[in-house]
Amino acid sequence: MEMRRAATVDELTDAEYLFDHPVRPEWAQRFLDTQGHHLYLAYEDSSPVGFISGVETVHPDKGTEMFLYELAVAESFRRRGTGRALIRALAALARERGCYGMWVGVDTGNDVALATYRSAGGKDDETCTVVTWAFD
Repeated sequence: MEMRRAATVDELTDAEYLFDHPVRPEWAQRFLDTQGHHLYLAYEDSSPVGFISGVETVHPDKGTEMFLYELAVAESFRRRGTGRALIRALAALARERGCYGMWVGVDTGNDVALATYRSAGGKDDETCTVVTWAFD
C-alpha cells in the first residue's frame, strides 16, 4: 500500500467512490488550496482504496490541534491496516506541523470506527457529545 497527500482535483475525483457524495470540483479545489486542510489517499496497485482528511484548528489560548474530519476505506480493504496507516500518517503530519493533539468525533454506536481509532493509539475519553447545526 502507498499513501500520498492529495494535490489535485483529479486525484479526488478518481477516489470519488470513497466519499459520501460526488466530488464537486470547485469545492475540491478550495479544500486543496486552503492552508491547514489535508487529505491523504491510500493506493493499492495505483487505485485509491482509502482516504483521511484533517483540518488544523487554532485557538488563541490553546494553540493548534488537528481535527480528523473523515476516514474512509473501501470495504474490500478494511481490517487490513489501511485505516490505521492513514490515521498514523495524519498524526505524523499533525506532530510535524506543531499540533498539540488530534481529535475525531465518532457516531454513537460506531464500534468499528472506535476500534480503528483505538488501534492507531487514540483514546476515548467518553466525555464528548457533538451538537450540530444544519444550514440549508
